[in-house]
Amino acid sequence: MGLWRTASTEIWKVTRPGSCSSSASRWTRLASPRSRTISRTGQWAPKYGSERVVFVPDGLVTLLSAHVAAYPVGPDGWLFTGPTGEPPHQNTVGYWWRKTLRDAGLSGIKLHDLRHFFASGLIAEGCDVVTVQRALGHSKPTTTLNTYAHLWPTAEDCTRKATQSLIDAATAKILADSVRTEST
Repeated sequence: MGLWRTASTEIWKVTRPGSCSSSASRWTRLASPRSRTISRTGQWAPKYGSERVVFVPDGLVTLLSAHVAAYPVGPDGWLFTGPTGEPPHQNTVGYWWRKTLRDAGLSGIKLHDLRHFFASGLIAEGCDVVTVQRALGHSKPTTTLNTYAHLWPTAEDCTRKATQSLIDAATAKILADSVRTEST
């Protein structure tokens, strides 16, 4: 299995170590071009008991489709398997993650760090706290805020940005009016 595909899948699944092995995802056919969900099944109940729908972006659907074409799923539908056809143990996935980092000359990046990368990316793209909470499977928005509140813009940041937008719009209108009146 290509580790770059595994890393992409980890970002998508935003798993927690111990709650779901890195490969405990079953491939299901996408019902339509607009359907972008894939079932996620783990050996244990999710932390906080939160089953959720994970929305899969088009680029990852393409990666996963290529993986399935190269490594067809078995009768149980597992995306990534070990020698027995079952999902590999999380320690095996961790071993390959650390080996990949070593081979790339990197260190200190845990597989779980991809979960924080995912959350930070959602926030940077403008997702609100409830959207991030649901994507991460947190039971309450306060759980998300306790970890990631420092990444959202402050009220002051929002006020400055809104004020700048108002000034830009007003200035553009004044400039357009002055150009039009000067040319007549």
